[in-house]
Amino acid sequence: MTQEIAVSLAFWVLAIATTASALAVVMVRSVFRAAIFLIFTFLGMSGLYLTLSADFLGIVQILVYAGAVAVLIVFAVMMTHEPEDPGQQGDLWVPAGVISGLLFLVTAVLIAVAAWTPRQPGPVTNETTTFEIARLLLDRYVLPFEVASLLLLAAMIGAIVIARDDRDDPATGRRVMERDV
Repeated sequence: MTQEIAVSLAFWVLAIATTASALAVVMVRSVFRAAIFLIFTFLGMSGLYLTLSADFLGIVQILVYAGAVAVLIVFAVMMTHEPEDPGQQGDLWVPAGVISGLLFLVTAVLIAVAAWTPRQPGPVTNETTTFEIARLLLDRYVLPFEVASLLLLAAMIGAIVIARDDRDDPATGRRVMERDV
């Protein structure tokens, strides 16, 4: 019984921390700090998955989102120059605020009027889901798994080719990278 209480307490602490960091993502003015709070949000979501006995999703959340996507966002923010006044520019923030408020209101009303049927919780087990997912990925779904990996590799190579800035050097006539000039 104490393990269930500890898991429940950890879930609620992680849920509050994740919600707070997600709110901080949209409320801070610095893009770099927003990216850092986004990493905290991804890590909190990973912890929530782990408390819900979805260990594979928790680890993938850390590897893919907190590890790769968030680091990419931090690098992109660090490589771009932030304007001197990071405030709102333009007049679109008023309609965006109105539309966001209306969407929140509609969502709140739909949640309030929905007929929620309580479900009995399933038994808590200490079995991991990783072995079963790995068995399916490497047995039954091996071809789609490999096709997806080749597609991601092709997208990565394409992004590198597009991002490269090659041009001819007028003095030597050979192709040089932008950083070599």
